[in-house]
Amino acid sequence: MGRATDRRGVLRVDLDATDAGRTRVNRPDTLAAEEPLEIRVGPAGPGRRRPLAVTMRTPGADLDLAIGFLLTEGLIRSADDVSTAQLCAGTETPNTYNVVDVTLAPDVPDPATDVTRHFQTTSACGVCGKASIDAVRTRSLFDVADDPLAVPAALLAELPARLRAGQRGFDRTGGLHAAGLFSAAGELVMLREDVGRHNAVDKVIGWAVRERRLPLTGHLLLVSGRASFELTQKAWMAGVPLLAAVSAPSTLAVDVATEAGLTLVGFLRGRTMNVYTGIHRVTD
Repeated sequence: MGRATDRRGVLRVDLDATDAGRTRVNRPDTLAAEEPLEIRVGPAGPGRRRPLAVTMRTPGADLDLAIGFLLTEGLIRSADDVSTAQLCAGTETPNTYNVVDVTLAPDVPDPATDVTRHFQTTSACGVCGKASIDAVRTRSLFDVADDPLAVPAALLAELPARLRAGQRGFDRTGGLHAAGLFSAAGELVMLREDVGRHNAVDKVIGWAVRERRLPLTGHLLLVSGRASFELTQKAWMAGVPLLAAVSAPSTLAVDVATEAGLTLVGFLRGRTMNVYTGIHRVTD
């Protein structure tokens, strides 16, 4: 919708400026947009779909975000489970279209709201508020343990630069996470940016769902931040056999990757990396 960034006034202070009169300058700055997106889900027929989740996200690729969220939460299994998905007018003036309305296919159960699954999320953490880890340990339809993907370490080392080259929003704001889907040959297939790292991943996966590319056999997913439990689960749900991150993984991320048979790479920076699980997929 063209609202991924906005301009705000800022006082720029530069203590190293050679001209004492230019150490404090008022100027405009470009910021990453952060707005709520409500995801409504329900069966076909008269009446409104019920609100299921609210996530704080950067506007753009909102349909992919909603579909990816539903897939990675185990509420749908494929594009065939969705009859329609559309942006809807909200209550704001002027209209911001911060609502996605998803109509499920006739044979898909209407998700019931459960006190153990509080879907209100933030840009910082998509699973905050869940009553327990057990509530989000959704089982994937895809067996990634037997995926034959093998990637040379030298090729992996090149991917952060390829991801960074595609981060146009980050270039303007310095405030967006990125998720990139790569082929086994290192080709960037899809890149999405968002203030929330989990949203960026859902946008990539939602695109893959709508393109009917699941499972993502023979692909790898690279994220610009850390590798959390949640991102590892999302990769598993999409059938991705290798998740790489430029920063650290958590203990639960390693546990889930081990359980799934998924390769987890952290601290992918320069010519070094840590391979925590699935070491057979990272070759010389």
